[in-house]
Amino acid sequence: MPTRETYTVEIAGLTRHLPLFEIKPGLRIAILNILGDTELVQACARALATRLKDRDFDLLVTAEAKSIPLAHALSVELGKPYVVLRKTYKPYMGDAIMAETLSITTGQPQVLILDEKDREIVKGKRVLIVDDVISTGSTLQGMRMVLEKAGAQVVGEAAIMTEGERARWSHIISLGHLPLFTDEQKG
Repeated sequence: MPTRETYTVEIAGLTRHLPLFEIKPGLRIAILNILGDTELVQACARALATRLKDRDFDLLVTAEAKSIPLAHALSVELGKPYVVLRKTYKPYMGDAIMAETLSITTGQPQVLILDEKDREIVKGKRVLIVDDVISTGSTLQGMRMVLEKAGAQVVGEAAIMTEGERARWSHIISLGHLPLFTDEQKG
């Protein structure tokens, strides 16, 4: 197996070497995959909780799947419940609310679904959206659409990292920023 190029980052006091993957010709991104990295998830949750402790919100909302461990750890740190927007509808979800967005990592449309039981939990609540990496903002947009349809008020957004155009994400509470890697940067 060939050695994959990586990008080294420090997040919440920990160093990680993120593999670079081409998502379209001439464009690569550093992939932060927190699944199974308990040490990093806990460190990030503690660091984000410090930045969020004075925020006024009722619950956390995230989209499946990679950011679920972060939402759980933040829930424990902050003592606030969390809700997960799902990507596949199952019959037990009942009268769900859906929104479609485009995923940067797959390049395919993805659906975000708030199931019937969670509709009542978010209705009328002040919610904080949590994600692992915010890149294009399409998942954020989808989450906002679902939450608006459900009668929730989004009062903030947080992520471990933002990616791409830094100025675009100045309102996001994050622990760092990832650049995009283009063929021009190789030369």
